[in-house]
Amino acid sequence: MTTSPRASLNRYAYKASLIGAAHEFELTDNGLSWQAGNKSGCWPYTDISAIRLSYRPVSMQSRRFRTDVESDGQRIAILSTTWQTVTLMSPQDREYRDFITELHARMAQSGSKAALVSGVGPWTYGAGVAVLALVGIAIAGLLLRAILTGEYIGGLFLIGFAALFIWQIGGFVVRNRPGEYTFSDLPKALLP
Repeated sequence: MTTSPRASLNRYAYKASLIGAAHEFELTDNGLSWQAGNKSGCWPYTDISAIRLSYRPVSMQSRRFRTDVESDGQRIAILSTTWQTVTLMSPQDREYRDFITELHARMAQSGSKAALVSGVGPWTYGAGVAVLALVGIAIAGLLLRAILTGEYIGGLFLIGFAALFIWQIGGFVVRNRPGEYTFSDLPKALLP
């Protein structure tokens, strides 16, 4: 396997943390070969039981995507970003998309029956939408009060805050709607 956190169509690597070892993956004729620190394995494509694609931004990287692959009760995560320095996380959009697309193609060729899931779990998604609704009601109430009391600067602040909140959280909610997909129709919103 390569030690460089770069990718080709059949290889992909990333560093999940600055001081940790690179997580390395390779698509072989035998299956998905992986190494993460001192753990490693090779999962035949037909033994992979589930794949979950999701959008998982973090403070250092607002465009981070994640693929969770499960087999025999084990799960490995494949992230679309890699740590470069203490302050820099680098996106690997093209390499990640190519690798995940090729993984799905090989699984389809092998006749895999894996569950293909998109977004976050339904309970997590529902709780997130409920919190968003509560925050929206609170902001609307405060805005109405600001207008009725003549606090127009406070109202403008609330409008700005609401716009920023929608911009930051809206993409996460829209992209991570729970669902299923097929090998031939990967969700474009969950790939960079």
